[in-house]
Amino acid sequence: MRFDVLTLFPEMFTGYLGQSLLKLAIDRGLVDVNLHNIRDWARDKHRSVDDRPFGGGPGMVLRPDVVVEATEGVRALAPTAGRLVMLTPGGRPLTQYVVEELAQQQRLVLLCGRYEGFDQRICDLLQPDEISLGDFIVNGGEVAAMVVIDAVVRLAPGVLGDEDSGRYDSFSTGNRLLEYAQYTRPRAYRGLEVPEVLLSGDHQRIAQWRESDSRARTTERRPDLLPPASPGDDPETI
Repeated sequence: MRFDVLTLFPEMFTGYLGQSLLKLAIDRGLVDVNLHNIRDWARDKHRSVDDRPFGGGPGMVLRPDVVVEATEGVRALAPTAGRLVMLTPGGRPLTQYVVEELAQQQRLVLLCGRYEGFDQRICDLLQPDEISLGDFIVNGGEVAAMVVIDAVVRLAPGVLGDEDSGRYDSFSTGNRLLEYAQYTRPRAYRGLEVPEVLLSGDHQRIAQWRESDSRARTTERRPDLLPPASPGDDPETI
């Protein structure tokens, strides 16, 4: 799978790309991540990419001529133009469903915003898939792009050592429950012990315990994930 990231700060990705599962995936040729500095398409000697907003207001706005031409140039670097994703607070929320949708693409082109955002004509001309991390603001789209890459790469074939790891994650398709609690050695620590059922070797009982724990955690922490109860439902079985 190929990622192309358009950013004003490509150096922010250096440490991120050199660590953990993502580095292994890149080294094994499972994932290809390419960084592109939007300033390389600037038209003046100062490499300007932004300007004051028409109508007044605080901050600076990313110029359409620079960003559109940068994006078109990057998309032309490969036979497949790929899905263009703009990281912006006004986009649709990034959920596991959206991640699974993006993971079906052979190529993702991630456009990172900065300052007061994008000139509207960038969206009008490029028609990107606008995606937001949530209802909060960060300094730029770079962190959001890393989150997208991290989430999507987990679903790329061969990246996870155990393919079941992604299948049973919280929020994955078919799983509307939070993941159950996990335990490892030591069996006892500061008065807290591993649930006995997990030491039993009885896989059916362990599966039942995990299902029950997932449901209890979801009920306590994220009841919005549970399906609405029908009038005749038994509260103990929902």
